[in-house]
Amino acid sequence: MSDAQKSFRELLHAQRVWDVPLPRLDPSSVPADPLPLFHAWFAEAVAAGQTEPHTMTLATVDPEGRPDVRTLMMHDADGRGWHFATHATSAKGRQLAARPYAALGFYWPAQGRQVRVRGPVAPASREESRADLRARSTGALASALTGSQSEVLPTYEDLVRASEAAWERAAAEPDAEAETWTLYVVEPREVEFFQGDARRRHVRLRYRREGDRWVRELLWP
Repeated sequence: MSDAQKSFRELLHAQRVWDVPLPRLDPSSVPADPLPLFHAWFAEAVAAGQTEPHTMTLATVDPEGRPDVRTLMMHDADGRGWHFATHATSAKGRQLAARPYAALGFYWPAQGRQVRVRGPVAPASREESRADLRARSTGALASALTGSQSEVLPTYEDLVRASEAAWERAAAEPDAEAETWTLYVVEPREVEFFQGDARRRHVRLRYRREGDRWVRELLWP
């Protein structure tokens, strides 16, 4: 084993998790629907000082069935599902067009919590996608107006030039349109809440959709 590999493993194995008191999850007191519990946990993550609690991982598969994953921002969570946005022409947009099913993952280590969401994905209306874009900050709008997401970038200088032009346009035209910008909604079929425990007696509570109702069940950790 090389010295570099040995140093990496020593550093890896020295890491600790959940060095703070963790909340508990009482499965007998949870709501019938997963959304209120998600809203409550999100608010508690914010109150606990969790960095960027609105970020999540999005997993999709390509047309050949190979998995892909990335981190992005949640734009909303309501009765329809969990919302995010991207260009329809991006890698994830193309993958969702071919296989409209996805999984989401939230990790809030400040409280030893995870939330997993799985279900079909549907694009929102064009009007909702435009409203989502208009609600974004100048920087986020500029990012949406910059280049062709996921395409090969010839040089970093090309990005700088395109970004500067996009920032100027976003500042001058806050209602500028990015025609491929699309709001997507993950319609949950399964939502799992994971509450970590220092003694590894983790609580895994899964909501599973059956027809028009949610079934709640515990899973072995």
